[in-house]
Amino acid sequence: MPSVGYLGPRGTFSDEALEAGLSSVFDTKVPYASIPDVLYAVQNGEVDSGLVPIENSIEGAVNVTLDTLAFETDLMIEREVVLPVSHCLVARPGVTREQVTGIVSHPQPTAQCRGFLARWFADVPITAAISTSDAARAVSESIEPLAAIATRLAAEIYGLEVMDCDLEDYPGNTTRFVLVGKDRPERTGKDKTSIACFIQANRPGSLLEILQEFAGRGINLSKIESRPTKKVLGEYYFFMDIEGHIDDPEVKAAIGSLVVKLRELKLLGSYPAA
Repeated sequence: MPSVGYLGPRGTFSDEALEAGLSSVFDTKVPYASIPDVLYAVQNGEVDSGLVPIENSIEGAVNVTLDTLAFETDLMIEREVVLPVSHCLVARPGVTREQVTGIVSHPQPTAQCRGFLARWFADVPITAAISTSDAARAVSESIEPLAAIATRLAAEIYGLEVMDCDLEDYPGNTTRFVLVGKDRPERTGKDKTSIACFIQANRPGSLLEILQEFAGRGINLSKIESRPTKKVLGEYYFFMDIEGHIDDPEVKAAIGSLVVKLRELKLLGSYPAA
């Protein structure tokens, strides 16, 4: 069976998403230190596929995923996995909440738990880690009474105790992950298509012209996100998720019309919806 890369080390939410939605698909799982590293590994053929987070219900888009797909790789989104996320406060056995002198976590979970941190750790410094699992590892190796915001799985792996759970500020916290590779799946009847739209010039009505192509054909957009092109201040591209497959006649017609209107349209995938 094929191999898959994911944001590691073991015990991250990406690892949990793999186990929850794709455990039977891959026989080799390879952890990488960052989201771009996962995507470059797929691009370079080190692994067949990669699983990366792309959107969270609290914090919104994972920008590094959008930008790496748009600018730095020629990969296709092949599938999506939606995972309910519960953040836990973990520490070495015996450490109490009152003793904690520092919190370690990835910036996304830290942002999703702002209220909890403000209530209980307002004066405690927060240190960024490259993943929640790496935060748990750092806490397990430190002689200081630190705590990490991480998964239950990471706590088990690194011998930590769960001090508290469900720390996120809003119930129903969910993260959407995408499986990326080099193939385009066939239509299933319940699909999404992701595109990046680069307009000819920043002028009134540019975005409206894009939206009208979909609205006029009764096609729903489930997501639209503006991101800087990294070239000129104030110049943006638009990342869009469309309900439907590129081979659906109306979707194909809308995208065909946009190709002649835009400076560039990059297809990022047409794949089964979760």
